[in-house]
Amino acid sequence: MAFNRMASATYLASLLAKGFSRALQERGQKLGFAPGQFPVLLELWSEEGLTQKQLLDRLDIEQATMANTLARMERDGLVTRRKHPSDRRSQQIFLTERAREIEVAAKEAALAAEQSLLSGFRRFERELMLEYMRMALANTARNGDVS
Repeated sequence: MAFNRMASATYLASLLAKGFSRALQERGQKLGFAPGQFPVLLELWSEEGLTQKQLLDRLDIEQATMANTLARMERDGLVTRRKHPSDRRSQQIFLTERAREIEVAAKEAALAAEQSLLSGFRRFERELMLEYMRMALANTARNGDVS
């Protein structure tokens, strides 16, 4: 049985994710963040003071990956960690002033990356694609493929 990768949703989704990551990397690098850091930034722009465990739960990232991402973000001056006031075992993560200052530009960079990937799409085609992507993600979660 021949496998046609260009007829495979799994393969195409992987290529699309790589394309978005590259497009965001080009734009984010100028602002001082990496694509893997963007989801963490989004969560912290929405609510600061989260613990690593809370970020793990919200973003569905492996613990080791999250620890490395936060360490890089701390090194790059995007976040700081403080002892949790009521749980001595955990730390809360806060944005630095630098991270707060790039919020608008970073979100604009992500939108520009998305627009570059979806250029030539008519509005309804873009909306349909996003709806189909949400449906596929719901299916993977329902089938246990994504937690």
